[in-house]
Amino acid sequence: MIMKIKVGIVGATGYAGAELVRILSAHPGVEMKALVSQSYVGQSFCEVYPHLYKHVPQHCRALDVPALAKECDVVFTALPHGHAVPVAREVLDAGKKFIDLGADFRFKRPEVYEEWYKVKHEAPELLQKAVYGLPELHRDEIKKASLVGNPGCYPTSVILGLAPLLKNGLVDTNTVIADSKSGVSGAGRGLALGTHFTEVNENFRAYNVGAHRHTPEIEQELGGLAGQDMVISFTPHLTPMNRGILSTVYAKLTRQMTLEQVRSVYEDFYRSEFFVRLLPPAMLPQTKAVAGSNHCDVVPVVDPRTGRVVVISAIDNLVKGAAGQAVQNMNLMFGLPEITGLDRPGLYP
Repeated sequence: MIMKIKVGIVGATGYAGAELVRILSAHPGVEMKALVSQSYVGQSFCEVYPHLYKHVPQHCRALDVPALAKECDVVFTALPHGHAVPVAREVLDAGKKFIDLGADFRFKRPEVYEEWYKVKHEAPELLQKAVYGLPELHRDEIKKASLVGNPGCYPTSVILGLAPLLKNGLVDTNTVIADSKSGVSGAGRGLALGTHFTEVNENFRAYNVGAHRHTPEIEQELGGLAGQDMVISFTPHLTPMNRGILSTVYAKLTRQMTLEQVRSVYEDFYRSEFFVRLLPPAMLPQTKAVAGSNHCDVVPVVDPRTGRVVVISAIDNLVKGAAGQAVQNMNLMFGLPEITGLDRPGLYP
């Protein structure tokens, strides 16, 4: 009999946590041991999320970190920033693995985290052990890691869109502009005026212009690819749809290139990547084509008139942008085939 990975999820009833539960409920190598929720202790999970009736029999339970560390092989946290550190400490001290879907372990430098998130990082020493969980860039490190900081949704779309060009020194690093649009689930399940139906429906707006907390995360990873510090312009927008992110990234090419030459760079970079789909030139990425899947669809377009490359990428913010990528990381950490539990297309329409 094959031993299954025993999993605990803290923050299981938020949107990202619930998507993690949905994916893991059909994962052949997993046994969900603990679904932790602050708001629904004692309730069956399917009462909170009826679409999982007869798929998830567990009840929500209160947070008991010592019990989690004892029962589970890996613990996921899907919590607001600043709340994952004490859970991570105890889980790691018990020799178990830890994957954080929040921001607490995404940064190499604690001062960057503290500047953008306005809280003190309580475990800067753990940042030295943490691996940024974007498998397409850090697969070998993730395989050996005990602590993974799962990327944010916007950064996943922008980084995967631009990575091949930066890695090959083909764009001017001072000219990068990222323009991204996200569905409302990216704001989380908590009540807020800005995400009420009448505020969002028939509306489309930018927010946190030049000040979004995902900016330094994008800059950290793009700078690593380019081999130098980078500063980019990043503008997020809220769109009246449930899920999905579409990013359009602009940059000046360092030399004249044809579309065929640029696409060749992308083909080489993503040749063996199951989850990154380089679409044909005439098939531009769209959010509906990746909804419910762990895919990132990418297409570069060359604008010879301006000398710019325009890269369009699309992901499901709750899957490749959160829970699906977290499962992808778990598979790597435990030596499973990377696509286990994730090798399915999305939903349409």
